[in-house]
Amino acid sequence: MIRIANCSGFYGDRLSAAKEMVEGGPIDALTGDWLAELTMLILARTQAKNPGSGYARTFVTQMEQVMGTCLDNGIKVVSNAGGLDPDHCAEAVADVADTLGLNPTIAYVNGDNLLPRLAELREAGVEIIDHETGEPVAAIDYISANAYLGAWGIVEALNMGADIVVTGRTTDAAIVAGPAAWHHGWARNDWDAMAGAVAAGHVIECGTQATGGNYSFFTEIPGMARTGFPIAEVEADGSSVITKHPGTGGAVTIGTVTSQLLYEIGPPGYLGPDVTSRFDTMTLRQQGPDQVRISGTKGERPPDTLKVSMNALGGFRTDITVALTGLDIEAKAELIDAAFWGASSFSPDDFESVSRSVVRTDQIDPVSNEAATAQWRLTVKDADERKTKSLARGMNELALATIPGMYGLGSGGAGKPFGVHTSGLVPADLVPQHVVVLGGERTVVESVASDGGAPVTAPEFDIPAPPTGETRRVALGTILGSRSGDKGGNANLGVFARSVETYAWMVDHLSTNRVRKLLPEAAELEIERFEMPNIWSVNFVIHGILQGGVAASTRQDGQAKSLGEWFRSRHTDIPVSLLPEDL
Repeated sequence: MIRIANCSGFYGDRLSAAKEMVEGGPIDALTGDWLAELTMLILARTQAKNPGSGYARTFVTQMEQVMGTCLDNGIKVVSNAGGLDPDHCAEAVADVADTLGLNPTIAYVNGDNLLPRLAELREAGVEIIDHETGEPVAAIDYISANAYLGAWGIVEALNMGADIVVTGRTTDAAIVAGPAAWHHGWARNDWDAMAGAVAAGHVIECGTQATGGNYSFFTEIPGMARTGFPIAEVEADGSSVITKHPGTGGAVTIGTVTSQLLYEIGPPGYLGPDVTSRFDTMTLRQQGPDQVRISGTKGERPPDTLKVSMNALGGFRTDITVALTGLDIEAKAELIDAAFWGASSFSPDDFESVSRSVVRTDQIDPVSNEAATAQWRLTVKDADERKTKSLARGMNELALATIPGMYGLGSGGAGKPFGVHTSGLVPADLVPQHVVVLGGERTVVESVASDGGAPVTAPEFDIPAPPTGETRRVALGTILGSRSGDKGGNANLGVFARSVETYAWMVDHLSTNRVRKLLPEAAELEIERFEMPNIWSVNFVIHGILQGGVAASTRQDGQAKSLGEWFRSRHTDIPVSLLPEDL
């Protein structure tokens, strides 16, 4: 097997993690995921201000910390920290190597950047198809457009002798599947092996989310004040053991692994550029303390298209929040709203988008000033920066003239730019991967998958009838865990049980209509529902709840990270036989 350690789940993650993973125990490869849909927007704006800087600089810092140790111990490094500038990121790593007196072989993989090619593709009659609508994406001025590349460019770079491989926009799992495929010498049509590696990559790519971070039952996990990063021990058939270095905080359990498997997915046929991994075929087993074995994952031929992450500037927004304290909350909100627009030289009709809400965070008979406070929130969006900037000034004259206890809770900024995200699809044969060794070879790896591979049928499971009898109205989270996250303008809500009896009740109880009632924000939205009895889970995809994506969303939690915990806090009638004895 190959021991692949993760040291980053996002741009801004723990800076010392690479050193912790390299020095904490034996590993064969060090990987890290730096890229999210929002990160690509951030890097695009950074690149616009300073050409050549559209990569994750923290990765370069980490390489300065561990490069010598990695070379001494034969540890390969694979990272997508290259972002929009993998070539410049590789060069920055080479500069660090020169400073340290080291001589690693550094390679980068690009070809994912479609922004310079959009006009050329359209002229050739090739449209990027909107993932949601099935229609061509809007012909607007995008500031980033990157196809999700797979693992085979990474494999080629390692075959060419690279010690460090920097990529642009690959899938999160590719940075793990690449070293595994290289180490084991898999062919491109080894669907099951690749599917298993993708499952392992999906589990560890978000770092400490596999070892207790963001876990619903976190109170059961030790050492959460300093959670350790995960390791995937990937075997020759694609099976893996998820673990972590001894003595580090957190835990690896079936629950933590299940939770992460549900993160930001849609159907159980998890689409990727290298393989469609059938998450409804795998088996999880607690092999030992902090060791969870993932086996039996089946794979199918992937689609003939690649996903494209596209960002455009959506205009400018101003966010204003006013405290509403004590009694008469609704009346205070109505007065603030009326007075604000009365004092402004604009009306709501003057803006492209206006979102107003009253958030009832106040409590009855509050024991603190904060507990007595609700919020009036306003978000306006428009292409005219001047309008959005000047709008906020109208709030000042209300300070002494309207509601009692008036004060502001700050704002998200006046007239700040925001981005809109679109997910598209492009034919895979139009996006080859370019592999370059600094100072040496260049080669091209096609992104088209091999032919063959039969469709997979998920195994059937003997699920008992849902329990009946006496019920009690309590929070869903008493017996269910969850994990949620953003998928463009959509959000996924994965819910899992910890016994087959609880799963039987959950799968019977949690219809899409029930979810709409439990989550009123989703009442009018399309919801897809997918069952995965093999891991006692149900996944829901709520379309449009994040509007135009993370940067454009007017929700307080624009990334839907807390959506699952809100869901768990909702009360419903649960059979007493499923509840803890001490409840």
